[in-house]
Amino acid sequence: MNDSERTIWPGAPEPLGVTVTESGVNVALWSPDASSVDFALIENGHETAFRLPERTGPVWHGFIPGIPVGSTYGFRVAGPWEPSQGLRYNPAKLLIDPYARAVCGELTPSAALLDHQPHDEFSRNDSDSSPFVPHSVVVSSAFDWRGTNRPATPWSDTVIYETHVRGLTMRHPGVPEHLRGTYSGLAQPIVIDHLLKLGVTTVELLPVHQHVPELDLLERGLTNFWGYNSVNYFAPHAGYAATGHLGQQVDEFKAMVRDLHEAGLEVVLDVVYNHTAEGGRNGPTLSFRGIDNPGYYRLGSDRREYVDYTGTGNTLNVPTPHVLRLIMDSLRYWATDMRVDGFRFDLASALARSLHDVDLLGTFLTTIEQDPILRRVKLIAEPWDIGSGGYQVGEFPPLWNEWNDKYRDSVRDFWRGSGSVRELGWRLAGSSDLYQDDARRPTASINFVTAHDGFTLRDLVTYEHKQNLINGEGGRDGSETNRSKNYGVEGETDDPQVNAVRQRQLRNLLATLYLSAGVPMLVAGDEMGRTQSGNNNAYCQDNEVSWVNWDLADWQQQLLRFTQLLGALRRDHPVFRQRTFFTGQTNSHEQPADVAWFGLEGQQLDDAGWHDAAATTIGMYRSGAILAPNAHGESIVDDSMLLVLHSGDTEVQFHTPGLPYANEYRVLLDTSQPNADESRTLAAGTSILLQPLSAILLAAELRDQRTRK
Repeated sequence: MNDSERTIWPGAPEPLGVTVTESGVNVALWSPDASSVDFALIENGHETAFRLPERTGPVWHGFIPGIPVGSTYGFRVAGPWEPSQGLRYNPAKLLIDPYARAVCGELTPSAALLDHQPHDEFSRNDSDSSPFVPHSVVVSSAFDWRGTNRPATPWSDTVIYETHVRGLTMRHPGVPEHLRGTYSGLAQPIVIDHLLKLGVTTVELLPVHQHVPELDLLERGLTNFWGYNSVNYFAPHAGYAATGHLGQQVDEFKAMVRDLHEAGLEVVLDVVYNHTAEGGRNGPTLSFRGIDNPGYYRLGSDRREYVDYTGTGNTLNVPTPHVLRLIMDSLRYWATDMRVDGFRFDLASALARSLHDVDLLGTFLTTIEQDPILRRVKLIAEPWDIGSGGYQVGEFPPLWNEWNDKYRDSVRDFWRGSGSVRELGWRLAGSSDLYQDDARRPTASINFVTAHDGFTLRDLVTYEHKQNLINGEGGRDGSETNRSKNYGVEGETDDPQVNAVRQRQLRNLLATLYLSAGVPMLVAGDEMGRTQSGNNNAYCQDNEVSWVNWDLADWQQQLLRFTQLLGALRRDHPVFRQRTFFTGQTNSHEQPADVAWFGLEGQQLDDAGWHDAAATTIGMYRSGAILAPNAHGESIVDDSMLLVLHSGDTEVQFHTPGLPYANEYRVLLDTSQPNADESRTLAAGTSILLQPLSAILLAAELRDQRTRK
């Protein structure tokens, strides 16, 4: 059908975006103060504008016949140009559809991206931005899920693996070269097998919403590798697709989810609804700013500047009905059409702000809580932003789990010799001081020692100072507070003694993470000693700095096997998957309490012991006979376990407790042994030698009433 033959019908105001039918597409765009809206069809570099003929309230709409799937398009929106009032309508700017299901093309630096003349924000820039911006794509929703069901893994059984779609497989020799760095590459059997052997149940992907790099990064020859710079909240990032960018990325993403589900693995998305890639008032106009600037963004009292709780130049105006609807529509789309299993919300406190203050009973959280779809998926908050009052660890409502940075800091401090056993005890037991008072469970705590931002686990024991000069910011970027230790040499070394200590510390940190109550989160590559050469903010390094290296030295192979052992221990022993908080009580006088804490002499820790600043050793006993029923209400009995952590720099004797805890102990794990092939037993009430900086896991045996899973 020729453009001249197309008759534009009134269409409907719902749903928003472009909806495919057998005869054409319905187009609807929310833009309350616009004077006109054009649907710009782009074919072979030629643009044809179709003016939407109808307006219902704030929504412009029309039906255009003969637009096939795979067509590319954008919007041009005309309206008042009054920057002093926050109004920045400019039809010269081709805008991405906020509801586009796919986006193609790259962002190219150009003055045409600005809606105003450079160095003069009040003078409109009428240069056409179309050649320099990504375009929206018409997409069909059909897909064969092959009857695959969601794993629906209970929180108590969950082990999270935080990874980057591209970074995980770019250097993987077992992934076909043309699939490396893609959705298809992540779903390769060899990758799935690696995850399952680690005991992973849930893959948490760094942002996969369509994103673009900041212009200053492009000018420095870098890019935004992590992807925390979204331009659309429905489209899977096209750069991670091997099969094509004209809608094929949608099917490829779905196929990845399907394949992971078939293997029993969940998919959680790291989502960035707190800001967009348009930055502050001198940033590019790509979508939201040109559609309704004051409707989408929080503006200051002068209406020119943007309120910034995110450190990116802007903050989405979440409390307004339309922005809230955009976010909820996006979340439901990913949870239903794309079948993901949950979301980790970047800077979640920014989403919970009402006027200015964080309101955890406000619109955003209450809207999710009442939603019949979203309240059933995994919800994880990064419970802070950079604004005043933004730190909210332990304060989110019961539906939510939280990244627990108090766990991170406590574990790091203990193992580098500057922490306290009292603080560590709270964290090992699931952080009841943070979560129990509002009826949450230990699984509310997402335990992590490292994350995508900051040092890798290997760098945490190798560097005391960040090495970020390659980021091009003069070393000013990245945290100054890393709670790290280099053990005598800054950076990599050939010194075997230093390396032996560092490798032992890696095992200690991993053992603590896997064997704590709560939900462990492992960062991709930490199980193999991945390094970023001391870069603690590698957000702009799409290269070997950030890509997981699968070419492993012998010690890295040992570390991988050790981590796999930890995964098996957690999977096979429900005593490590605590569903409820410990009470310190017992079911009968013949059984020990559900948890008990011991010092070096085998005595239970008293108040003085908990507050002993010089203490470097703590023993945590967990009873396998007193466990909460599993998620199906079935009774659980397991081995009882004694975990002993020693962060001192000299060897010590730890006196094991006797009855009623055990007759004898069987060594399951000793981090002082790289190969983790322990099989020793010792009588209860005797001493075991703890090497400097080491952890030992003991199965507590009662000869007359041993229990096995």
